[in-house]
Amino acid sequence: MPNNTRSSQSVTMQIVMVVFPGFLLQDAAGPLQVFSMADQEAEKSGRGPRYRLRTVSTSGGLITSGCGLAVQTEVLPRPASLKSATLFVAGGDGTAIAMQDKRLIRWLQASAHHLARCGSICTGAFVLAQAGLLDGRCAVTHWQDAPLFQRLFPQVTMLDDAIYVRDGHFYTSAGVTTGIDLSLALVEADHDRALSLRVAKRMVVPFRRAGGQRQFSAALLAQGDDDQALQARLAQWLLPRLKQAISVADMAQAMSMSARTLHRHLITATGQSPARFLMRLRLERACQLMEAGKTPLKQLVRQTGFGSEYNLRRSLQQQLGVSPGDYLSRFGASRQRA
Repeated sequence: MPNNTRSSQSVTMQIVMVVFPGFLLQDAAGPLQVFSMADQEAEKSGRGPRYRLRTVSTSGGLITSGCGLAVQTEVLPRPASLKSATLFVAGGDGTAIAMQDKRLIRWLQASAHHLARCGSICTGAFVLAQAGLLDGRCAVTHWQDAPLFQRLFPQVTMLDDAIYVRDGHFYTSAGVTTGIDLSLALVEADHDRALSLRVAKRMVVPFRRAGGQRQFSAALLAQGDDDQALQARLAQWLLPRLKQAISVADMAQAMSMSARTLHRHLITATGQSPARFLMRLRLERACQLMEAGKTPLKQLVRQTGFGSEYNLRRSLQQQLGVSPGDYLSRFGASRQRA
């Protein structure tokens, strides 16, 4: 049996997961498991805070997820009872219906100012945005849903390449398993890096996933159908040549097709133009070098073909919402050894 002798001395922090019919099970289960294991690891060393995990819904009772597995939930608690709590809204196929749940939306609006942290997993960002909680803020959601999000909520700045985004006390994470990344970061903030790392090891997930903040890899997406097979060939041709000046015509010639045909195939496979695809590969390579911490910035710029530190800075800011210095301080090798 766990030793609870220090529980009364620990600070209890509510972790509230909001679900709805058709929610994505991983969106809810992944983050909750992180906090549950953090409790176990903290208890081993006699430390707090302790987490109180709650799963809530508009109706309460059994709520069926998108995969058919149902979970038991509490009815939405009084907003005032959520003082200093951390709240997440899960995503999933039921998000569109949840956005029309007026009771849920009003409850989120009333609860937000009581919360220490208010967040979303995957397409749960749509629900927060529907409640107006992300107006004027930066956010992220699943990369496939980012264009729709931008059309529906132009008042929110979408950082579609981020794993998770913090803006004030609002947190949004990208697709599905990125809720685990966000939760590990919050455990680190509540405890320390060592405890969060132990949780990551127990869950057999990266403490800092390879690629840092990038939500998906241009190279890894190059798997699957014919259009994606073309993407794989193009990535294979580009990667050894990133330091060179490369035009769309060069890429098309290497793939033995016209520039127009290359553009059409890449848009179909990835939603990216050839120029953007090249930029993404350069940015991924730059981030890998920054994470390794062995390449001076001027040399890094030359190796990745950005041409200048200004171009690298602008690309990082536009795609990830951070400067090179911010990225290095968060994901650089010296940070990981700390």
